[in-house]
Amino acid sequence: MVRLSNPFAFSPASVTIISTSLYIALLAVLIVIQLELPKVPSSATPYHGINLTEAWQDLQLLTAEYHPYNSHRNDFVHDWLLRRVKDILKNAKASDAHVFEDQTSNLTSSTSSVTSLTSGISVYFEGTNIITYIRGARDDKNEWWKEEDGSPSEAHGVLVNAHYDSVSTGYGSTDDGVGVVSILQLIRYFTTKGNEPRNGLVLLLNNGEEDFLNGARAFGQHPLSRFVHSFLNLEGAGAGGRAALFRSTDDEVTRAYASSPHPFGTVVSGDGFKSGLVRSQTDYVVFNEAFGYRGLDVAFIGPRSKYHTSNDDSRHTGKKALWHMLSTAIATTKELTLAGISPNTSEHRSLWFDVLGSAFVLMQAHTFFALSVSLLVAGPLVLLITLVILRQSGKLYLFANSTSVHTTEGDSPVKLQGWRGLFRFPFIAVFSSAAPIALAYLLFKENEEIVHSSPWPVWAMMISAFLFIAWFTARFADYIRPSALTRTYGFGWISFGWWAFLIVALIHEEQFHLSGGYFTLIFSASAFLATWLSYLELFSLPKKKTYGRDKLQSEGYTDESRQPSRPGSSRRAEDEETADEEEETTEQSSLLRSGGRSAYKTLPHDEEDDNPASTPQKSSAWTRHDEQEWSAKMWNWMWLLQLIVLVPVNVIVLGQLGFYLTEALHQTGQDGSSVFLVYLGIAVITIFIFSPMLPIIHRFTWHIPIFLLLVLGGTIAYNLLAFPFSPQNQLKLYFQQQVDLDNGNNTVSLLGLAPYVRTAISNIPSAAGQHVRCEPVEARRRCSWTGPMPQVAGSNGYTYSRSPYKSLLHYNTSIVDSTKSLKTARFSIGGQNTRACKLVFDLPVSNVHVKGQAPEDKRLPSVPEQGSKELRLWSRTWNRTWTVDVTWDAKQHGTSLSGRAVCLWSDVNQKGVIPAFDEVKHYVPTWAAITKASDGLVEGYKSFNITL
Repeated sequence: MVRLSNPFAFSPASVTIISTSLYIALLAVLIVIQLELPKVPSSATPYHGINLTEAWQDLQLLTAEYHPYNSHRNDFVHDWLLRRVKDILKNAKASDAHVFEDQTSNLTSSTSSVTSLTSGISVYFEGTNIITYIRGARDDKNEWWKEEDGSPSEAHGVLVNAHYDSVSTGYGSTDDGVGVVSILQLIRYFTTKGNEPRNGLVLLLNNGEEDFLNGARAFGQHPLSRFVHSFLNLEGAGAGGRAALFRSTDDEVTRAYASSPHPFGTVVSGDGFKSGLVRSQTDYVVFNEAFGYRGLDVAFIGPRSKYHTSNDDSRHTGKKALWHMLSTAIATTKELTLAGISPNTSEHRSLWFDVLGSAFVLMQAHTFFALSVSLLVAGPLVLLITLVILRQSGKLYLFANSTSVHTTEGDSPVKLQGWRGLFRFPFIAVFSSAAPIALAYLLFKENEEIVHSSPWPVWAMMISAFLFIAWFTARFADYIRPSALTRTYGFGWISFGWWAFLIVALIHEEQFHLSGGYFTLIFSASAFLATWLSYLELFSLPKKKTYGRDKLQSEGYTDESRQPSRPGSSRRAEDEETADEEEETTEQSSLLRSGGRSAYKTLPHDEEDDNPASTPQKSSAWTRHDEQEWSAKMWNWMWLLQLIVLVPVNVIVLGQLGFYLTEALHQTGQDGSSVFLVYLGIAVITIFIFSPMLPIIHRFTWHIPIFLLLVLGGTIAYNLLAFPFSPQNQLKLYFQQQVDLDNGNNTVSLLGLAPYVRTAISNIPSAAGQHVRCEPVEARRRCSWTGPMPQVAGSNGYTYSRSPYKSLLHYNTSIVDSTKSLKTARFSIGGQNTRACKLVFDLPVSNVHVKGQAPEDKRLPSVPEQGSKELRLWSRTWNRTWTVDVTWDAKQHGTSLSGRAVCLWSDVNQKGVIPAFDEVKHYVPTWAAITKASDGLVEGYKSFNITL
């Protein structure tokens, strides 16, 4: 029971109750913030100029059907959005706002292939962007964009971007419907009287993001692209939840995001893009890397299982997610337009993270460096000075095995056992840390994808394993060799460990510009403070000499100065006491200074005798009887102060980081990413979060550890045996149908994780009785069979007819130019009821040119340095025929050019157009969802071979 006089003593009950309550409270808050979004305002107009009801209705209409670029629904969405923008401006009576329906921008650009180191991809694209410009108070008053080669006097405009196309298999509610309706509301807000921007605002609704970020690239040809300097990109990589700050270019633009009412995100996500761990991209990369803008990437991060599927709809998104994105966009855009960020402003790398979804921490990278270096130097120096003071005061029990006490018979050693417990923390840390890491490997081997649907049981398993093993080993060590310095040494080891981690984080920040190690500074500072408090606690102890004298006295030695005075001897006793004070005891000193009056050996007098701490003390009620006796007077409440210093800030920072990364990554295994890194990340963050418990966990009663043991057993059984997918957390299977238009045969493929993809195919009627062919594709498998032929040759919108399959695609080739080194061939290619085709070459070509293309943008070269093996063609009109010239190096690749001419179809809003897709979607198990594997759901192709 806890003593009523001191409920905060270092007793088993106090430590167990207070520590457990503190952790539960902190983790509960973090979980609620992770799962629960901020409430939607009760008023439909929380800001003057904003209408939430209107925004929600716009989202529902926008996401009523699939609307990829290569669909007729996409044209409907384009026209509807154009009308909505014009209606908003008309109702606002905004005379200083202009709408541009861009029907002229086109470009040929390229990128290196993500699957090949020897070739890239070229893309010709015709844009249909909708651009709204709201003039700012600082902007030029003339319409400079109408002038030939016109340019603004200063590039200080703010761009807000969202794409209005969806994937062919998703309704696009969070990707990117919420971003689109947020832009509509921004137009409404900034054209409302009293909300006019200080710097001009460009609001871009781009078309064609999903397949190669084409809409953002096309924006570079519009005159307003020369006016923009900063940007806010609104995106979605999940289906609901909070909109997180994905990444930012510098601290100045990040400061604008800090004004958001509910900030969310961490610089670690930006490091994921920089390091290549995150392979997908958003329009951010075009605006920043190609155009040189400075800005922010804000996106939904989960749940990933609904991303690019039919579950990405308004029902699964919800009004709370809409409000979170919209409120963030309003606050950030307002700050950006006020800031006046210009090209002359210096850029500084920044690190940032939110605190409980309510506050935002932002600092420049060089500030982090300066603070870290200061701590690396000052921390050890302060601890060293404290140790020196302790030594000078005779109270440095750390590392002290014994102390020598001068007696009348010579030096007598008294054991202190101050070394006891020095290596206990590493011993406990190694054993307890090995448990979650071993469990991470076990799950990866036995039930790899369980984290996909059950991240919380995985967290519970890791936490219970770490804490139970830590308690068991700590109690065992305490039973064998009890030590009052366990806390002191433990916090010292924690401080040393984070001091080393901080050095590593600094190296990564300086060498690789990765700022995700910011938490090492926070943990190092708090660990240093906890360790320093441990050293200060040693001042409560008696001097080692004093303790040694009292120890000897209790064993039969006496101190003459405390003997009762005999009659007639008081004067002599005083003289001898004076002599004792003036003369230093030496080896030649008499062993019987009292002249034989005492039958006991005597100890020299010490000034400390008058200090009550020098008298023998009984052990504290909460000091184990078998711990060192000198620890009886230690401040037994100091552990609570250390807990408060070390635990809350680190649980909040690291716990929120752990939950954030879990939300972002736990369903990426289906995309081919390594799930082991997810398990390992959970294990490591568990170790970091609960490491402050190791120095005090030996004081825990058995109740909590036994409960954790039961949790550990249950979660291990569940995580190893449970099926990893569910209707709420589906496995994504990637669909594609390829049709050989020359021979009339086709192949339907599903790409997914083995063995689940085979299980799903076993439910599909057309695959029954066929030999399903499977081949590995990185970490997944592609399984194929012959399916029903598509009926994609339609006309007049959604009216389709059966046409000979050969007529779905037409092409012809001719030789344009031929030299010894270079060969040029001309292709004419087109397809029925499509506006997307491509040419796939067996060998890379060195140059491509599409008839009618705009002059090449040097920022976006048409062919990468290593050449292109694929040219994708996108048209704003239907049934287009492209004329393309391609050149290749005859010396390196020969005089012939072979490959395939391909056209794409992606419109499945009407059943029966792609029967194989309808069948797969209908018959796969409820734990699976269908998404696209490539640009087209159907690829019809014909082979070509040009020989000179």
